[in-house]
Amino acid sequence: MTVMYNRVALIGLGLIASSMFWAMKRADVVGEVTGYARSSDTRDVAREIGLCDRVCDSAADAVAGADLIILCVPIGVMADVTREISGMLKPGAVLTDVGSVKRAVINAVEPHVPDGVHFIPGHPLAGTEQSGPRSGFAELFDNRWCLLTPNGADATEVKKLRTFWQELGSNVDEMDADHHDLVLAVTSHTPHLIAYTMVGVADDLSRVTDTEVVNFSAAGFRDFTRIAASDPTMWRDVFLNNKDATLEILGRFTEELFALQRAIRQGDGEHLHDYFTRTRAIRRGIIEAGQDTDVPNFGRNPVRK
Repeated sequence: MTVMYNRVALIGLGLIASSMFWAMKRADVVGEVTGYARSSDTRDVAREIGLCDRVCDSAADAVAGADLIILCVPIGVMADVTREISGMLKPGAVLTDVGSVKRAVINAVEPHVPDGVHFIPGHPLAGTEQSGPRSGFAELFDNRWCLLTPNGADATEVKKLRTFWQELGSNVDEMDADHHDLVLAVTSHTPHLIAYTMVGVADDLSRVTDTEVVNFSAAGFRDFTRIAASDPTMWRDVFLNNKDATLEILGRFTEELFALQRAIRQGDGEHLHDYFTRTRAIRRGIIEAGQDTDVPNFGRNPVRK
């Protein structure tokens, strides 16, 4: 594969940036990769594990001369970071991001993008509950979706960035920013909020001990705890920046929950069976789309002592 971008700058060196670096090197589609993280400890770890060809001590140094700049920082600081690096972005460069909210990112970043720089917002739908530079791995994006929200960007540069993500292993699609935020409120943001809530309920329920919660966790609750272990800063920013879509889906969720509550109270088994049959079909669709496996325990190996 020929080199697509001679120099790529990663701003932020957590799970996604780390995985992108290893995937870029696996695909051999870039030249030099520079990186920057606000924390000196994170930069030290990156140097220790060989994450990036060159780790810089300022964001401005990292982006100087870069052909592709990828913002891998929390949504809440994207405006400040873009303002900081804007004077160092070279004409013709592509600026993108990996934030899971798109309208708020566009509103935050776009005012600080210099003329001649192509801003193409993006969102790889991949991740784990782990965070930090050591958590990345090249296979993270394999057969996962990356959504681009071009927002009027140059079509040639959008096509090139699309190909870049495909070389990293992703399936790629394009979507309007507002529609993206609604879709992700359904498929990611609200489920995370529900998981946080359920784990919080278990923590607050005084009649169930902490030991019982830990020792007797069934598979469903274990999945909730895995989701609820995700990076708190990132998810705080997601909910604050995708407020309208999340509240809309939460409203619909509350209505459905009340209907199920009523069916349970009234002993309406037919309603419950029909509802669970319909939702089971969604699971089959996810498996058929190759986005999960039907191996028992969701493909995870059981923990053995």
